[in-house]
Amino acid sequence: MTLSTTLPVTGAQYDIAAGDYLATVTELGAGLRQLSRSGRPLVAGYDADELPPAGRGQLLAPWPNRIDGGRYSFGGQSFQLDLSEPTRGTAIHGLTRWANWQVTSHAANVTELALDLLGHAGYPFCLELRARYRLSPEAGLEVTVTARNPGSRPAPFGTGSHPYLLAGDEGVDSWQLQLPATRWQPCDDRGIPVGEPQDVSGTPVDFRTRRAIGTVALDHPFTGLLADADGRVRAVLAGPGAEVELWAGAGYSWLQVFTADTLGPDARRRAVAIEPMTCPPNAFVSGTDLLAIQPGETVALHWGIRGTVR
Repeated sequence: MTLSTTLPVTGAQYDIAAGDYLATVTELGAGLRQLSRSGRPLVAGYDADELPPAGRGQLLAPWPNRIDGGRYSFGGQSFQLDLSEPTRGTAIHGLTRWANWQVTSHAANVTELALDLLGHAGYPFCLELRARYRLSPEAGLEVTVTARNPGSRPAPFGTGSHPYLLAGDEGVDSWQLQLPATRWQPCDDRGIPVGEPQDVSGTPVDFRTRRAIGTVALDHPFTGLLADADGRVRAVLAGPGAEVELWAGAGYSWLQVFTADTLGPDARRRAVAIEPMTCPPNAFVSGTDLLAIQPGETVALHWGIRGTVR
């Protein structure tokens, strides 16, 4: 843990290391601020005294992505969330990424932070949330996100994480992507799904076989994910500087992939966000892959990043 007399805007900084991996997790949002191997960044980071640009490294709960109009129904009741993305008329990326999480344990290679989400406007449910970040010399980063319902009624829940992967200094066009997804979800210009997921076969967004991204612009939810024998889904981003693997365990049925075309000139197509999600955009409305955590029930989800530096 890094301590100073002046607190940065992202709060306390929890540094962990193992082998030649280094990472920093922030008090604000329990976010992943930086991750490197042998001094080479594997994710696009940011300064401790800077708010996470475009969601970099943020943990998203109790929903990832967007809810159309912030309105949803659950358990026979209707609810209205604040529109945290007013330009698109949506509630985006949950309720916890701007909250101050409390550290519950911290060691050389692992840190865990906790947040109790109780009675929020538009989300009158109870969740005990935990985020555990662990580094190992062989496996790299493993993240465990746990949600327990201590309340008296079921709670709607989804989660995601928002790392921007880096495969070198050259930018997206020259990198190769392998994405084990058989379907993609069409969305409107506000990021809200329209229609059913489509087969990727024969489309520019078919990356089941590793190939160069080139000029393809991605801001797509993908599903129909193909897991390896160990039950993990693995996406790979490869470039001259590094090969970065993002894996996601059981429960992560979606990957949002974003080549950052809509960001400013300093960030546009400089990294690729590959976001493991348990449910698609607007799941609180559609119900697609939405979890209902029962009173006393705990849900645990695992994802991680491993990098090979060239």
